[in-house]
Amino acid sequence: MASTASSSASAASSSASTASSELSALSENINNAADISVIVIYFVVVIAVGVWVVTTTEYLRKRFGGQRLQIYLSVLYLFICVILRISANIFSGAIFIKLAFGLDLYLSIFVLLAITAVFTITGGLASVIYTDTLQAVIMLAGSFILMVFAFIEVGGYENFTEKYMNAIPSVIEGDNLTISPSCYTPRPDSFHIFRDAVTGDIPWPGTIFGMVTTGMWYWCTDQVIVQRCICGKNMSHVKAACIVCGYLKLLPIFFMVMPGMISRILYTDMVACVLPSECVKQCGVDIGCTNYAYPMLVLKLMPMGLRGLMLSVMVASLISSLTSIFNSASTLFTLDLYTKMRKKASERKLLIAGRLFVTVLIVTSILWVPIVQVSQGGQLIHYTESISSYLGPPIAAVFLLAIFCKRVNEQLYRLCWTLRNSEEERIDLDAEEKRDEGADDGTEDGPKLTKEEEEVLKKKLTDTSEEPFWRNVVNTNVIVLLAVAVFFYGYFG
Repeated sequence: MASTASSSASAASSSASTASSELSALSENINNAADISVIVIYFVVVIAVGVWVVTTTEYLRKRFGGQRLQIYLSVLYLFICVILRISANIFSGAIFIKLAFGLDLYLSIFVLLAITAVFTITGGLASVIYTDTLQAVIMLAGSFILMVFAFIEVGGYENFTEKYMNAIPSVIEGDNLTISPSCYTPRPDSFHIFRDAVTGDIPWPGTIFGMVTTGMWYWCTDQVIVQRCICGKNMSHVKAACIVCGYLKLLPIFFMVMPGMISRILYTDMVACVLPSECVKQCGVDIGCTNYAYPMLVLKLMPMGLRGLMLSVMVASLISSLTSIFNSASTLFTLDLYTKMRKKASERKLLIAGRLFVTVLIVTSILWVPIVQVSQGGQLIHYTESISSYLGPPIAAVFLLAIFCKRVNEQLYRLCWTLRNSEEERIDLDAEEKRDEGADDGTEDGPKLTKEEEEVLKKKLTDTSEEPFWRNVVNTNVIVLLAVAVFFYGYFG
């Protein structure tokens, strides 16, 4: 990536990454979507439900013993939330609201967060899941409609592939800069996933090994994903949900990536601008306008009424992501960190601490937005992928060793894959810390469970058995999903 301190490098960066950022997303969607979603089904979820932990870092404490690894990864996750997840989501959402309503960037951020806060702070995981389900329907419908309008505008898929290769901006000289043709000309391998290992902007070894690793980190160990899986009614429900996720994750290729590429065809001078002065004229930013590709398509292409639907889709998708992140971050903070500082904290205090922490998290993320604006030449996809590539693989390696390597530590019953169905009694390497039972919760104590009731509850929480019929249905769909993924590899490879 070029340094933002140099104007010429900024101009080159803003245009050169137009094609690569879009196809980077194309590669990631295909590679991470079907394959990695299936991995989480059979390897991580079974372990997580069998152990019945609340956070992914709690699993590591049970697996390896001690508090240090749990606390370290909890802090690292919260750090990633600030510099990557929350700030990037806030920035992308603010861009759309800014274009749609003409508001200031930070006023747009305030509007977005105000809506999100209603869902997050006033509710919990249940409200997040219910709203996500409704918003998913809205997002799919709106994105499908936009895709249809976009392809109609360019005359179909064949015209799309032809016109994209000729989408060159009209202003390529000026500002006392010499712009290389490679900066504004679409790459000849734009419609291929696997690219040359030497000359490709995304070499095929990186596509295969790098994206699989980062995808495994997100889909198999991320608190947002695992927390949803743990909340499933039974193992068949969890597996089926992950498979549906795999199917849905194939759709962004057509619903997001290709419409974004069509936006370059329709609004070439803006989306593919190479000169800082021209970029400022087009979108008010001198380091490139590629972040405005999808919002421009919505605002310029869709008719009145449907434009409002797409605004709802964009806001809904961002609210969905933010509420999930806030809820998971709050869970990690209260259970993994706050209880270490305040061992006698009541349930009410934990609830208040979690909500206050979300507020602090939001403020910190807003302060990070200016850094997101200028990092990696202003290209949001490059910023997010860079952070993921730096921090994701080590975390994925720790979890892979925990699940598949028995020699690391002892007392492994139901903590690693080969012993997932063991019925042996397990003594935790680090027993649960109990808060003071005399802490003031402000609520009346409920009736205590008998020993028999405790056994029944424990069995229910850790049960990973499945009905044969639904197990076969789920397994069949896994094969179908993998076949679809192979087809996409072959077609776009």
